[in-house]
Amino acid sequence: MADTMALLVLIVLGATLGWLASILARTEAPGVILRQVLLGMLVSVIAGEIANEGTMIGSLSFLSLGIALAATSAALVIYHAVARRRLSSST
Repeated sequence: MADTMALLVLIVLGATLGWLASILARTEAPGVILRQVLLGMLVSVIAGEIANEGTMIGSLSFLSLGIALAATSAALVIYHAVARRRLSSST
């Protein structure tokens, strides 16, 4: 049960950060917002799993939660930097 809750916490954390990133970047296209939410969820779960030594058994530690938060934030910043550069070079 604890491993399921830890996974749900990571998914919600990633989805929330992806959604907040779309608000901060003033993204209005539904496809781009969904992409950011999915990217946030994916990176959060992967970083949380790695930081928790590959297993969610024993619940989620604060360290792995912090690492998931930092990794997701960094991935979304990089995503926006690349997307902005791609947009400016195409025009």
